[in-house]
Amino acid sequence: MLNAIHHAAIICSNYQQSKHFYTTILGLKVVAENYRAARDSYKLDLELADGSQIELFSFPEPPPRPSYPEAMGLRHLAFAVEAIAPVVQHLVDSGVEVEPVRIDEYTGQKYTFFQDPDGLPLELYEQ
Repeated sequence: MLNAIHHAAIICSNYQQSKHFYTTILGLKVVAENYRAARDSYKLDLELADGSQIELFSFPEPPPRPSYPEAMGLRHLAFAVEAIAPVVQHLVDSGVEVEPVRIDEYTGQKYTFFQDPDGLPLELYEQ
């Protein structure tokens, strides 16, 4: 029935800052960018190498996340990487704080967490 995750939607508080983070720092490709005047909102479609997408939305005065990180609902968004060390170094060089790399006790794979400009928890997972 279900084949893959097509996209994840993120609402940001500062559109230009988040656009820079996801395109320039994380390197996601812009597929489409639309300003929706009736909502005073941007919708930016971003694509990862495998074709999956992130929809980045801006809305006037979005409410904050209720708690971090254990609010009910989506806990974090994880990105698969071939080698975690160079990606971590790129993030650090770009001024992004990254937690120490850990080893998944069940799979033995390396992973770490960092945050987007709004504090959304993001993960790198080495495959």
